[in-house]
Amino acid sequence: MSFDETINLEFLKKFVNAPSPTGSEEPAQKLYQDYLKDIADEIKTDVLGNVDAVLNPNGKPRIVLMGHVDEVGLQVRYISDKGFIYFNPLGGLDAHLLPSKRITILAKSGNIFGVIGKKAIHLQEPDERKKVIKIQDQYIDVGARSREEVEKMGIQIGDPIIFNDSFAYLGNNGDVVSRCFDDKIGAFIIAEVLRYLKQENIEASIHAVSSVQEEIGTRGAVVSAFSVDPDVGIAFDVTHTSDTPGIKEADLGIKKLGGGPVIVRGPNINPKLYELFVKTAEELEIPLQISAASRPTGTDARSIQMTRAGVATGLIGIPNRYMHSMTEIVNLKDVEQIVKLTVAVIKKITKDTSFIPE
Repeated sequence: MSFDETINLEFLKKFVNAPSPTGSEEPAQKLYQDYLKDIADEIKTDVLGNVDAVLNPNGKPRIVLMGHVDEVGLQVRYISDKGFIYFNPLGGLDAHLLPSKRITILAKSGNIFGVIGKKAIHLQEPDERKKVIKIQDQYIDVGARSREEVEKMGIQIGDPIIFNDSFAYLGNNGDVVSRCFDDKIGAFIIAEVLRYLKQENIEASIHAVSSVQEEIGTRGAVVSAFSVDPDVGIAFDVTHTSDTPGIKEADLGIKKLGGGPVIVRGPNINPKLYELFVKTAEELEIPLQISAASRPTGTDARSIQMTRAGVATGLIGIPNRYMHSMTEIVNLKDVEQIVKLTVAVIKKITKDTSFIPE
């Protein structure tokens, strides 16, 4: 069976390519809603922009599945009198990677193309070639000659910006590359889980939340988890692999692209939910990779766990190379296995399932 028979690759391509910079996630969220409108029993949104697709709303227990849809990007900060645009980062960005990148400014007047400029190597002093230009000193060239010309194009202070890098297949091992698998691949996974659960007889109520503003502090998760008030929460987010040059396995653990779902273990994770995932993976003969997290994780799981009276929380990692770059790589086999494993776990959870540690 091929990937396009188990997961919807056409939706994945459209979803990943849709703009969703932190705080301006609407284009991708609209696709998410459209995809699930005939699958979910109801779809709800909130003032932050979270989208909650609900299956079996009256079921027990309430389970929230969460993947954040926002991607790292840029924001217009200042326009110089010569028409060059200076920017803020939206989320964590590597200043090394930005010069010469092609970008799109998401202006109200329409999408405007630009490039991040840099002094040519011929014009640099020897010490300049060794330095990284600080993000606050980098600029965008949109082909204008003055501030007035930029403003006439419709560009305004605060406009969000995305990178012009899109979905593509890589090699012959099921790898795919794009600018923003962190974390539209997680939101895609929960949409696919909901699609499969639609065909099953489940006791639980499932809330598949495509959350916003994770990159600036899991803000969407705080609001959505409070609203859903779940008994169980499972976050899906990318995790660093340790299978590329320069990365030490002793620092990150053994995490390989195509090595299977990464199951996180630590204080942020409910031990009974963790064991349920491990046992179910063994039954399905799905390979697992274990990741140790000794403190609250930098994911939506940290906010889900601490909601109201507390939530039994799990975190599933999607192996990802080159995180927060324009060329992030994930593996479709890992994605497929995570969907299969999650569906099987949810089918086992009933209103009588206890996640209180013993």
